[in-house]
Amino acid sequence: MKRISILAAAFSFFAFGIAGTGHAAEAIEGNWKTASGETAEIGKCGGAFCVTLKTGKHAGRQIGKLSPKGSDYTGEITDPEADKTYSGSGSVSGNSLKMKGCVMKILCKSQTWTRL
Repeated sequence: MKRISILAAAFSFFAFGIAGTGHAAEAIEGNWKTASGETAEIGKCGGAFCVTLKTGKHAGRQIGKLSPKGSDYTGEITDPEADKTYSGSGSVSGNSLKMKGCVMKILCKSQTWTRL
């Protein structure tokens, strides 16, 4: 009888505790410190992830939209200072996010952001 109670408790924990938490967040989601020192928030928007500045001169402005592609992310990134949009990509490694923007896939600039 005691064994059945333990199994029932374990099943309840699994069914309602773990399964009830939903899917884990994507590695790219969260707040990041940009190379210029501003805070950017990356969160779901539709089937992609939107990059929105939270601090600095351009706070509130969406500067990118990236879609998952394997373990990386691809889409568009905007330089808010120059108001130019580039083909962009991002890859997460631990608490670092390497962001890259390219013109015609040959002239590229990279930055590394840090998770806050």
